[in-house]
Amino acid sequence: MKQVIFVVEDDAGIMGLYAMALENAGFEFCGFNNAEDMFERLAEGKRCDLIILDIMLPGMSGLDALNRLKKSSDYSGIPVIIASAKDDEKNKIGGLDAGADDYVAKPFSMNELVARIRANLRKAPAAEKDGDVLAYGDIVINDREHEVHVNGQIVQLTLKEYNLLHLLMENLDTVVKRDRILSVVWDYDYVGETRTLDMHIKSLRSKLGEKTDKQYIATVRGVGYKFCKI
Repeated sequence: MKQVIFVVEDDAGIMGLYAMALENAGFEFCGFNNAEDMFERLAEGKRCDLIILDIMLPGMSGLDALNRLKKSSDYSGIPVIIASAKDDEKNKIGGLDAGADDYVAKPFSMNELVARIRANLRKAPAAEKDGDVLAYGDIVINDREHEVHVNGQIVQLTLKEYNLLHLLMENLDTVVKRDRILSVVWDYDYVGETRTLDMHIKSLRSKLGEKTDKQYIATVRGVGYKFCKI
């Protein structure tokens, strides 16, 4: 069965490129020129394995659509890739903070986009063993529930942020090199801008910092990151 990719994009020319690239890559393509139509299709029960979402859309904005997806118990698990002409750091961090699993700036290579789609699909949540808990200090990761608690309060993380935190906590007080993080969390050699990793770290620190005043994640310049004993 083909995996279904929803694309929300109001530029007809770009939509045609998406359709050609995704169908040639073996996916089922479903395009929408606004977010409202996408939600209507989801409500009808159409299966969706991943969403590509533009930010600047008629009607509901891409970020508003992303917030609605991530707050929904029915759709929050669907990976979302933002594809936008807004390529500045502020907008990228905003998109990742809002729950996007990845962010690509237009113009981009369709081959790169297909690679990112496949990587995000491979990272979809899998069943975990009952009782799997990873904890240190204020932070508890419950793999069974796929939840992170800080000081007893749940913290909403994207799938990439969750996997990133899990990897760092598994290697307590040990530097995890950038290339290993990219390989494990993104599941492919990241030939694009490695700033994406830095933005995920920044977003993760911000979310954890809302619940605790301790700074667990340290930067080791030129090498990578580590989760520190405190």
